[in-house]
Amino acid sequence: MIHLRSARLLDVEKGELLEPGELLVDDDRIVEVAPTSVPADAETIDLGDLTLLPGLMDMEVNLLLGGPNHESPLNPVQDDPALRTLRAVANARRTLRSGFTTVRNLGLFVQTGGLLLDVALKKAIDFGWIDGPRVVPAGHAISPTGGHLDPTMFQALAPHVLPITVEEGIANGVNQVRAAARYQIKYGAELIKVCVTGGVMSHTGPPGAQQYSDEELRAIVDEAHRRGLKVAAHAHGDDGIRAAVKAGIDCIEHGSLASDETLRLMIERGTFLVATTYLADGMDISRAAPELQAKAAEVFPRARATISRAIELGVKVACGTDAPAIPHGRNAKELVALVDRGMKPIDALRAATTVSAELIDVEDRGRLEAGLLADVIGVPGDPLSDIGVTEKVRFVMKGGRVFRKD
Repeated sequence: MIHLRSARLLDVEKGELLEPGELLVDDDRIVEVAPTSVPADAETIDLGDLTLLPGLMDMEVNLLLGGPNHESPLNPVQDDPALRTLRAVANARRTLRSGFTTVRNLGLFVQTGGLLLDVALKKAIDFGWIDGPRVVPAGHAISPTGGHLDPTMFQALAPHVLPITVEEGIANGVNQVRAAARYQIKYGAELIKVCVTGGVMSHTGPPGAQQYSDEELRAIVDEAHRRGLKVAAHAHGDDGIRAAVKAGIDCIEHGSLASDETLRLMIERGTFLVATTYLADGMDISRAAPELQAKAAEVFPRARATISRAIELGVKVACGTDAPAIPHGRNAKELVALVDRGMKPIDALRAATTVSAELIDVEDRGRLEAGLLADVIGVPGDPLSDIGVTEKVRFVMKGGRVFRKD
């Protein structure tokens, strides 16, 4: 049994700091908050002047990309699946040490021979072989030929340089998108990621253009929902976002060009938005092709305004970074950006805790309460007055096990 003691503890639901902050942890669970007595044989960890928070959650990462030695633009055709998986080991450890104890790995878009590398990563973490956050894997992202998540489109590769199979997510027409979704589900995906519109950093034309038909979107949603899985959609353009929402897609990633009408439809349908808004501030596009830099210059300012409007209207916003579009381990910059867009600090913290827990349909995390998983982090100072302290994590516990104690 472990007795955690600190200066204060955040009650996320009430938005209040409790002083002092104390938790009693047994095995992988919190057994008591502010315990009235502590067993004599409990190990006490005194964290001094830290604030205890629930482990944070990032709803859009790709741990199989980015991280160490990722400078080459030809990485999609240089890393084999084994090296890519080892890359993910380093990225997972960095993400956990930054205070993010749960992530959604949103869609491989690389050649793997049909292997679901994020499912393998999740298993290795769950077995305790490697350090990392709890992973909700999507397997391969489903994208049409020439779509944003067709990996040949990021470097405008020639035909046949990087052939991708239906099982690896390149699917056209209702029959193929059903087959692609069924393959991901069969081999362990816990949600489905689909590419609905063009992108900013790929050679796919306008970022807002809808790339799958309404019929194809409905087929993907049908396959996922019948198996109890949610669907996340990469979508920038207003028409594509609206089509995704009407098709029953559960979560919009980015949402950069959504109109007020579409944002209100999202509220009406209960559709989540993973804003990835720090991208517009911090993404390094200096090595991108001139035409991609031009798209970014057009889209990013509009995206900032859209996210501010979504927050103002009351869309359900969950925290997501799209790492490695920003470096792994700097995930908390998204919280800072959400506050900059108009969120209160407590709501940014909820975006990375209770709202994210709702998005992934779990009730065992996101709060510091008896009976929940002992996913606990410690930060200096008061995050309700300075959200930037979430970038200075000093303590990380996941499932009752300490992974960082500076």
